[in-house]
Amino acid sequence: MHLEIAQSTPTAAAIARVVQAHYPLGDVVAGELLRRGFNHVYRLTLADGRHVVARLCAERPRGEPQLAYEAAVLEHLRARGCPVAIGLPTRSGDVFMHVPLPEGEHALMLFEHLDGEATADVPENIQAFGRGLAQLHAAGEGFESSAPHYTLDLDHLLMRPLQRLLQAPTMTAELRPQYEALGQRLQDRILAMGPLTQVLCHGDAHSDNNFIRTHEGGEREAVFFDFDETGPGYLAYELAVYPWWLHPRNVDGVWSDKALARWHAFIAAYRSVREPTEADLAALAPFMAVRQFWLLGEYAGRVPVWGSQAMPLDYLQRQVKVLTQWETLEVPLVGAADVPAAPKA
Repeated sequence: MHLEIAQSTPTAAAIARVVQAHYPLGDVVAGELLRRGFNHVYRLTLADGRHVVARLCAERPRGEPQLAYEAAVLEHLRARGCPVAIGLPTRSGDVFMHVPLPEGEHALMLFEHLDGEATADVPENIQAFGRGLAQLHAAGEGFESSAPHYTLDLDHLLMRPLQRLLQAPTMTAELRPQYEALGQRLQDRILAMGPLTQVLCHGDAHSDNNFIRTHEGGEREAVFFDFDETGPGYLAYELAVYPWWLHPRNVDGVWSDKALARWHAFIAAYRSVREPTEADLAALAPFMAVRQFWLLGEYAGRVPVWGSQAMPLDYLQRQVKVLTQWETLEVPLVGAADVPAAPKA
């Protein structure tokens, strides 16, 4: 009997053997599975003591991973002085390879290993994160690539995730029109704001996809990784990911003093390097809702792997209430003058 496999998880030892065979790095002496889920991520140890990170791409509802574009983005940012984890080429010079698995081939990409501490709730780290993201956006100006890529527009971030959500097995006839109306109102609201700033987005800048390095003179610097959502898109969406991460995503959620302090440190530091337009800042709250729709669509698209109870009915019912409340959500703002200057190296 042939059994179809939705998603398998290779061991770290198996990925180590693949990397040793296909990358010019010498012996891989140890491996560790760091996490599984949206992707499978492994830390590998080479014989010379260095570490590298392998990312095995999982099935994604938004389409095939755009790895050639991601690699080009990383090379561009590195050339512009941004500290990012660039991709490492295979023996044949390719930026990724395919690994045969029971359910079919999956793409594997290898990256430099970055050291540093978590951003967490340390104000100086959050400020470094905000400045670093602004510098990343500045460095991304003028980037061009003919490689296929995601475009972080309302179709990609909102309307297609909404359609996946509406097809979830736990979706009901009662909830479906409520979600449709919420999504349409959200799209109309953003389109009515007129032109908004476009940047080369990281795509998932919620403070867990960067580390903080502290230099000898005390200056803190954010180093970024995990660019598999990268693409041209709305600055307002990029900036909204962090407050979305901080704000409770439940029916009774309100800004806590701690969340507000973290958000204020971030946005003031960002504005000390790059000043968003008033329209971009006004769009932050609706784009927090866009981010929530994006997440719901990602979950819905992964039901074959994660199971229908990753999105139980009571969860969907609560999310309607959350998104309805977020139609009046406000994001408090502070200016660049409210953040202390970074210590000089």
